[in-house]
Amino acid sequence: MSIRKVPFGALPGGQTADLYILENAHGASVEITNYGGIVRAINVPDRDGNIGNVALGYRDVAGYLPLCGYLGALIGRVGNRIANGRCVVSGEALTLAKNEAGRTHLHGGDVGFDQKLWDATPIEGICQDCLILKYTSPDGEEGYPGTLRVMVTYTFTDDDELAIRYEAVSDRDTLCNLTNHTYFNLAGEGSGAVCDHMIEIDADTFTVVDEFCIPTGEMRDVTGTPFDLRTAKRIGDGLSQTEDCEQLRFGHGYDHNFNINGEGLRFACEVTEPTTGRILQVFTDMPAVQFYAGNMLESVNPGSSGRRYGKHEGFCLETQYAPDSVNHPEFPDSVLPAGEKYDFATIYAFSAE
Repeated sequence: MSIRKVPFGALPGGQTADLYILENAHGASVEITNYGGIVRAINVPDRDGNIGNVALGYRDVAGYLPLCGYLGALIGRVGNRIANGRCVVSGEALTLAKNEAGRTHLHGGDVGFDQKLWDATPIEGICQDCLILKYTSPDGEEGYPGTLRVMVTYTFTDDDELAIRYEAVSDRDTLCNLTNHTYFNLAGEGSGAVCDHMIEIDADTFTVVDEFCIPTGEMRDVTGTPFDLRTAKRIGDGLSQTEDCEQLRFGHGYDHNFNINGEGLRFACEVTEPTTGRILQVFTDMPAVQFYAGNMLESVNPGSSGRRYGKHEGFCLETQYAPDSVNHPEFPDSVLPAGEKYDFATIYAFSAE
C-alpha cells in the first residue's frame, strides 16, 4: 500500500487543495481531496484485469466550483432534505437555508461540508491505507446548534474495498446525518448512461415522497412496484416507468430512500455492470440508503474524461437516516444528543466476474 499527495488547485480565497492517492498492492486506487472530502476517482479492475475509473469527478478543484450535483462529496451536517428548512431540536425551533428551489433545506445548506477544506492526515498501513479528515463546525453554522467535531476516515484495502467511517460529537443537541455523494458508473467514468446496470437493494419498504421529494411519513411495501429491487433489476427498466409511476415522476426517476432490512453492519445493495463484469456491493450499519439515478445530473464543467456529464450517467447510493427524519417521529431519529458519539460505517466493495 502507498499514499501520494499531489496539488489539486487553488480555491477562490487563496487556499490550496490537495489530492491523496491511496494505491493498493494490485494497482487499484482511490483519489480523495481534502476539499469537501471529495472522492475524485476510484480506479478498479474489470473482469479482464483492466483498471478503470468508476467514479464521476473533475481534473482539479476548479471543476467543483460551482459544485454541480455534489459529485463525490462528504455531506453534512444533514444529508438529504429537511422540509421548508424548519424543524425542532430539543425544544428549539431551527430555521435553516432553503437552498433547493427556495423550498427545501438540502445537503447541509448553502455552504455544507462538501465545500469545506478539511484537515487531512494520511496513514500508510499493511494491506490498507487510511486518510483521516477532520472538520469542526462552529455553533450556529448553517443554523445548526452546537459545535460539532467531525472525523471521517477513508480506508482503502488490498481487497478493493473503500470503507468510510463517520464519527462526530457535539456540545449541544443537534442534527447529524453524514453521507457520501459519489456518483458511480461501473462501465467507466465518461462512458454514458448507467441504464444497463443491474441493481439489487435489500429493502422491503421505501419512503414515500410528495411532489417536492419530501417524505409523507409512509414507508410503503415495495411489492409490485418499481421499487422492488430485492432481486436484481435493470436500472433502465425502472426508469422507463417514470411517467406511469407517481413516485418515480415526483423524483424524475429514482431518488428515494430505501429502508434496509436488518440491523448492524450488513449487506444493503449490489450493482453489476454486464460489459465489464464489475460489481459494487454496499454494506452499512445505517438504517437506510438513498438510491439516486442521476436524474438531474448535468455538469457545468467537463469531467475527468474531458466531456460533460448528462442525465443518468452515474448513480448514488447514499447511506443515511431517512430524509426529513427530524420531522417524522415514526422514522429513526437523526438528532445527536450532546456528548453522545455519532459513529457509523459504510463499505463499498468492488470486484469483477
